[in-house]
Amino acid sequence: LLIDSRLDELRLDLVSTKARARQRPSQHCSHFLTPDIMPLHLIKLSVGPSSLEDLAKWQAGRLKDLKKKKKPLLLQHVTRMTPKRGEELLAGGSIYWVIKSQIVARQKLVALKPVTRHGVPHCALVYDPEMIPVVRRAHRPFQGWRYLSEADAPRDVRAIKGGKGLPEDLKRELAELGLL
Repeated sequence: LLIDSRLDELRLDLVSTKARARQRPSQHCSHFLTPDIMPLHLIKLSVGPSSLEDLAKWQAGRLKDLKKKKKPLLLQHVTRMTPKRGEELLAGGSIYWVIKSQIVARQKLVALKPVTRHGVPHCALVYDPEMIPVVRRAHRPFQGWRYLSEADAPRDVRAIKGGKGLPEDLKRELAELGLL
C-alpha cells in the first residue's frame, strides 16, 4: 500500500511537470529560471566505460537502437531510488558522469519517470543525448547517485587549448595537476 501511494505521487509529479510545460509552450523549461527554485544536479559513477569516448560510443549505439525501434531519442538510467528533490533536478539540473575517478561530462536531465522492474518500483533518470564535457575534477568512487549542488558542479569546457586529441590517461593526469 505504501509503495502504491508513492507511485501515485510520482505519477502526479510527472503529470504536473507536463502540465507546467504545456502552460508555457513559448518558454519551454522556463520554470528553471524561477528564483525560488535553484537547480540541483546528480552525480553518477559510469561503470563500464574506461573513457568519455567509450561512454559516448555506448550512448550512440543505444540511440541507434532507439531510432530503429522508432522510439523517442532520449537516454535513461534506471535506478532503484527515486530522488526526493525532483523539482530542483528538473529545474535545469544535469547528471554528471564520473569515469575512472574523474568527473568528465554532464547531460541535462529532462524527466524522472517511474518504472517497475520485476514488480519493484524504480525511477528512470531521463537525460538529453547531448554530452557536455566539463573541467575534469577528481572524485572518489561511490555507489548509486548523489546530489550535486550548483556551487559544487564543475564548469563546462568550451574548448581546451592543446587538449584535443590527447589520450584519456594524459588528460586525467593533466586534470589532476590542474593544467587541463
